Amino acid sequence: MKSHLPRVAQLKPYLRWLVWGGVSFFLVKTLHTHWQTVVNTEISGFNWGYAILAFLVTLLAHCWTGWVWGLILRYLNYPVSGVWSIRVYLQTNIAKYVPGNVWHFYGRVRAAQQLDIPLPVATLSVLLEPLLMLAAALLLALFTYPQANLSLQLLILGVVLLGVHPVCLNPLLHWAGKLKGRKNLAQHPPENSPPQPESISVKYYPLMPFLGECCFLWLRGSGFLLTVLALQPLTWEQIPPLVSTFSLAWLLGLVVPGSPGGIGVFETTAIALLQGNFFLSIALYRLISTLAEAIGAFLATVNAKSRTQHD
Repeated sequence: MKSHLPRVAQLKPYLRWLVWGGVSFFLVKTLHTHWQTVVNTEISGFNWGYAILAFLVTLLAHCWTGWVWGLILRYLNYPVSGVWSIRVYLQTNIAKYVPGNVWHFYGRVRAAQQLDIPLPVATLSVLLEPLLMLAAALLLALFTYPQANLSLQLLILGVVLLGVHPVCLNPLLHWAGKLKGRKNLAQHPPENSPPQPESISVKYYPLMPFLGECCFLWLRGSGFLLTVLALQPLTWEQIPPLVSTFSLAWLLGLVVPGSPGGIGVFETTAIALLQGNFFLSIALYRLISTLAEAIGAFLATVNAKSRTQHD
């Protein structure tokens, strides 16, 4: 087994380039598909001001949720810099367009481990994030325009909010800590085993991270509304159902397995709920959102390299 370790170390740079190549391929494919949809449609009265605002608000939303991920780690008793969490989040977020829809989570877990954050805590942080997002999306949809299946939405919201309570989280953390301890014991003889860390637990409900994810969904919804305004005017009566539809479509894109970045699921759900209206706005929003993620990743990578050079 040990003789293979040098070979794995030699292959790591090539594997890294292979992963980035896959990310770039699927990212470019996504951009090209939605770009073709937009340019092949005749657009009259396009408002570039609203489109630029939609891009900036969407980019801000991605930065914000990166900060919220850092807030989740601090909630789990592992404080990190907000600049670090935003940078890592932006760098890894575009990996969600690779089939499997888990590579962005894997990247964040690996980055957290490099700061000596235990694997169970890092894993729990990336699991808590989409759960809180799901609850925030349901809450925003309920507040803006309750749908016919109100009881089901309330039930799911209640289950998710209860699931992130310390009463439910602490047994999971305790089990993960015991699992980690058994693994260390199996890898090291008892006389040479490293000291075991204290049991990890949380004392408070993750209210601030949840409110942070609510702000994230509000920013994303605002970006969608600005995208629609770039193509056509809106009345005040149209805004609540549009925000509610966006929240539900975004939620399904988040939870449906096998949909990298929610591509296809978000668009299909939004078009179905809006009864075929705003088709071009939905395609344009996907283009703007993907561009914001790509440029955010680029800026975060440049920032990381500049900090490394200064260090």
